[in-house]
Amino acid sequence: MANPRRITVNLSRCMGCHTCELACAEAHTPSADLVLAAARGERPGYRIHVESFRARPVPVACQQCEQPACVAACPTGAVHRNAPGKPVLVDDGLCIGCTLCVQACPFGMMAMVPEGKVAMECDLCVRRLARGLRPACVSSCPTRALAFEQEETYTRDRRVAAAERMVAALEGDRP
Repeated sequence: MANPRRITVNLSRCMGCHTCELACAEAHTPSADLVLAAARGERPGYRIHVESFRARPVPVACQQCEQPACVAACPTGAVHRNAPGKPVLVDDGLCIGCTLCVQACPFGMMAMVPEGKVAMECDLCVRRLARGLRPACVSSCPTRALAFEQEETYTRDRRVAAAERMVAALEGDRP
């Protein structure tokens, strides 16, 4: 399987500004313009959520699971993945609004559009990716708390940081 790209979070950098949510909502309007969407009466939904836990902001995005429960739960095939390593997508024309995908998602990332007729979830901004751009939430984050990177790179960077902390702790114990 290909090494998929994921939206990753550096919690120490997030200041809870919700800019990612706003950028996501804008990117998922037909015009990709929030002012125009508001003028047209559209109610765009966002697919990343900044939750608060112990008074700390925590951005939560779809995990793009290898075997997504939302895909397995969908009775019509509306929630699907075109190929391994690609984002999970929702076909609005096939969605019957049953909410089984919403109930199945262990991360609470599936939701219904604000009008409540079809499901929505993070598609990694496939329209932006097709133009060589990063997901809107990542591009808009003023503190770079969000990144869009290869899973292998992300995990390697975390291992290196953990090793550095262990060595620093070990060296700190020496007289």
